[in-house]
Amino acid sequence: MRVFVTGATGFIGSAVVEDLLAAGHQVVGLARSDASAKSLESLGVEVLRGSLDDLDTLKRGAAESDGVIHLAFIHDFSDFANSAKKDYLAIQTICAALEGTNRPFVGTTGTLGLTPGRLGREQDAGDPATLGALRLASEELALSFASKGVRSSVIRLSPTVHGKGDHGFVPALISIAREKGAAAYVGEGLNRWPAVHRVDAARLYRLALEKGSAGVRYHGVAEEGVPFRDIAQVIGKHLNVPVVSKTPEEAVAHIGFLGTPAGIDNPTSSKQTQEALGWHPTQPSLLADLEQNYF
Repeated sequence: MRVFVTGATGFIGSAVVEDLLAAGHQVVGLARSDASAKSLESLGVEVLRGSLDDLDTLKRGAAESDGVIHLAFIHDFSDFANSAKKDYLAIQTICAALEGTNRPFVGTTGTLGLTPGRLGREQDAGDPATLGALRLASEELALSFASKGVRSSVIRLSPTVHGKGDHGFVPALISIAREKGAAAYVGEGLNRWPAVHRVDAARLYRLALEKGSAGVRYHGVAEEGVPFRDIAQVIGKHLNVPVVSKTPEEAVAHIGFLGTPAGIDNPTSSKQTQEALGWHPTQPSLLADLEQNYF
């Protein structure tokens, strides 16, 4: 297949590109910068210059493809609502170009949009009261195109997609613990974060592209829930700093923008995803990966 990939040079996107190429697919990658373009070209990937704001380019990339994997997102936490709006417009443009073709579109949201404190399943609708609520409109929009001749699906990713080169939540927690001289968790630290290795996540995107059903949510989850205190303890051990409990209010002061998600209980199942797509994670667990590759 000729696959158009947005976010093709990102932490997850680069792994997706490698997996697609290894499986014999032709990849067209969206590249905003010269550096990104050169990186893709070195892999034998066709480059389409543009950004998420360039809707005409997104339309062209989708129309000239056999399928689309959409990973790009502007992670601007100072104006997350605007980032979510741009994501919505990008999905609307891409899926409209695929309308009536029965070609696949695989979008991306997160498990943090699920109701906390209970095991989240693929059929569960997003919860508008959650931290991930702003991306729910994009999720519903993508799935709505299943009734318009697009084999659209959405992958809800774990908040911790880990592996070498990670620059997400966990490296930020490590940096904050090093700066503040303590690794923190909220309350008893028993709240759970799901996790998945980037290589396993990449394979899931390919499987969803190749044989995913229309209008379905899949969960990019290898571990249903790692207690947050266990994450903090590994960080504290390797940095040789104390591991401390914080109240929700103290956590925001100590961890900053991660203070709120650090206290969320987000256990999530991928049982249906694994059964439907034959996806079976094989990479190291989050804690094992932390021990081996993060310090």
